Amino acid sequence: MEFHLLSFMKTVLFVLAALLPIMNPPGIAPIFHSLTISASDATRNSLARRVAINAFILLMAGMFIGTHVLAFFGLSLPVVKVAGGLLVVATAWKMLNTDEMPKMEAVPDSLWTHELASKKAFYPLAFPLTVGPGSISIAITLGAGVHAPNTNVPLPLTMIAAIVGLALAAFAVYLSNRFAGLLIRLLGDTGTTVMLRMTSFILLCIGVQILWDGVSGLLLLSQAQAH
Repeated sequence: MEFHLLSFMKTVLFVLAALLPIMNPPGIAPIFHSLTISASDATRNSLARRVAINAFILLMAGMFIGTHVLAFFGLSLPVVKVAGGLLVVATAWKMLNTDEMPKMEAVPDSLWTHELASKKAFYPLAFPLTVGPGSISIAITLGAGVHAPNTNVPLPLTMIAAIVGLALAAFAVYLSNRFAGLLIRLLGDTGTTVMLRMTSFILLCIGVQILWDGVSGLLLLSQAQAH
């Protein structure tokens, strides 16, 4: 029992350690605040909750059905990593070379209908800002590990631990977006700009790492096929 509990905690922490650096909830918070600047606090809080739920659903889909989707289309995980890495690099490079944060078209709070909020909570707030190609490729990789046979830990326990890890990552997204306004006020304009630049650079490095992992995987596959 103690061994299973230790394995459960290790799986939860492993999922968090893999996802949180690339999702970077505190780094996305200023962008979320900028994109929802015209909304009231109540609307922004509702959006923060919906974004977290959508992020959790996207990560769940990537983790538990991602490998099956790749198999259906005849794609390998290294190819997904290469494509995802390129997209992350392109996004980070654009953020590094822009002088302003991205902003939606100004929408008065009275026009933030349920339908509009639902659309914005998925695109672009949940995808690709919160859960992008990098996060999805990592979720697929984690899913492949979850489904790998392990005689020491029951599969249901591993799956539950992975779900708990995803839920905690989504909760971190909710907290960061929920208190984005407070973070902006504490940082100020200069601090926010510096944080965005640092976040963009870290995201660029993550994109290069994902791209390199994909290229390395493709090279290993080509060598295996050659032999």
